[in-house]
Amino acid sequence: MKLSELLQGIKVKNLYEEAEIADVTQDSRLVKEGSLFVCIKGGTFDGHSVAKEMIENGAAYVVCGHDLGLKRQIIVENTRLAYAVICANFFGNPAKKLKLVGVTGTNGKTTTTFLIKQILEYAGKKVGLIGTVQNMVCAEVYPAKYTTPDAYELQKLFKLMVESECEYCVMEVSSQALAQGRVNGLHFEAAAFTNLTQDHLDYHKTWENYFNSKRKLFENCSLAVTNADDKYGLEIVKGLPCKVLSYAVNTNNADYVAKNVKFKSTGVEFELVGNLIGRVSCPIPGRFSVYNSLCAASVSLALGIDFDDVLSAIAKSKGVKGRIEVVPTNTDFTVIIDYAHSPDGLDNIISSLREIAKKRVVTLFGCGGDRDADKRPKMGKIAAELSDFCIVTSDNPRSENPKKIIDDILEGMKGVSTPYVVIENRKDAIRWAMENAEKDDIILLAGKGHETYQILPTGTIHFDEREVVAEILKDLKSK
Repeated sequence: MKLSELLQGIKVKNLYEEAEIADVTQDSRLVKEGSLFVCIKGGTFDGHSVAKEMIENGAAYVVCGHDLGLKRQIIVENTRLAYAVICANFFGNPAKKLKLVGVTGTNGKTTTTFLIKQILEYAGKKVGLIGTVQNMVCAEVYPAKYTTPDAYELQKLFKLMVESECEYCVMEVSSQALAQGRVNGLHFEAAAFTNLTQDHLDYHKTWENYFNSKRKLFENCSLAVTNADDKYGLEIVKGLPCKVLSYAVNTNNADYVAKNVKFKSTGVEFELVGNLIGRVSCPIPGRFSVYNSLCAASVSLALGIDFDDVLSAIAKSKGVKGRIEVVPTNTDFTVIIDYAHSPDGLDNIISSLREIAKKRVVTLFGCGGDRDADKRPKMGKIAAELSDFCIVTSDNPRSENPKKIIDDILEGMKGVSTPYVVIENRKDAIRWAMENAEKDDIILLAGKGHETYQILPTGTIHFDEREVVAEILKDLKSK
């Protein structure tokens, strides 16, 4: 592709000669003959520092944010934003041929996007999905490395969706992706807000930065759908030029309201009250499932999907891997895997399990290393106050000492009488939980969810909690 074609829509500060570009990348390891290398400054590495080396390695040009004194350089105002536009141009701007539906918020993004996809498909639409658990082009599954991919991978997925004749793409949009401009230049048919609680402050540093990052999604959409029950729900859509709709459980002052909510061990039911009234039956238990299904229904109805199709699709939902996932055990206790890794997420899942528990709720959890340390004692306090028993263990300690993370968690458990044990090795902790389970207990394995790995100071290992549970059950039955 011609260099000038890739730079369409970007203000270039210097003169340059036309060139043929073979590929685009911001990763110095992927540069090949004829590449366009975009210099991006990250938290620990600045691509500008290797720009000259990239030219020597075969890059046709480098895109930079200031003059590097190189003959083959393209100087722009913001390389992150330019990279998103360049990637879109490289793949032929496929997003312009799709109706994008974005979902942002601290919790609930994954389940809500899956529900919206299932509703749209039930209504006969071809749909792609981008998110934390996996990416999908219709029924074809592609692995997901990030909640919202790098701009190159994002545009590549959009192109695959267009080639498969998808009409919609439903995607989770993370605060980091918005802050880094990965979705720069995209226009969303609809954008939805789930909630906002403490998470990712290790990256954003301040609550204001976190909020403002989320807000960016709603500045680039035709329709905003927001949670009127959340304290930030109406604030995040304030002053938007687009149409705004709201949903709620705790107030009648919303466009879509859930009434007469019933919680069951097999799911939730409620009356959806909007322009029409109908009974929603969602086969995913938990209070948050009311919000997730209500949000998905609100978005779908706003997109013009038939009311009966919305109700029928939600009733047939299969749930999402790692989100309140019941692991088959054939025992007199229940093991549930959930991705809850923030204070609010842990509060939601334990509170929801309390509503259906016949006996104890035993919570096994840890906190991630190299991430916001302030939430560790908060999660310890929440787990201790809401559970009948806690098992404190490791999550993804990354480069941190697992014991230090656990000590931070235990600070929040001081003064709470709930009994607990500390077992640093997560596999050993799960084994202990199952060996000491009582009849009708619910054992919650919180934090890992869909992940099939664990990141330790010594490196990344394969760790799928479904396999771990199965292996422990086999050992217990052989004794």
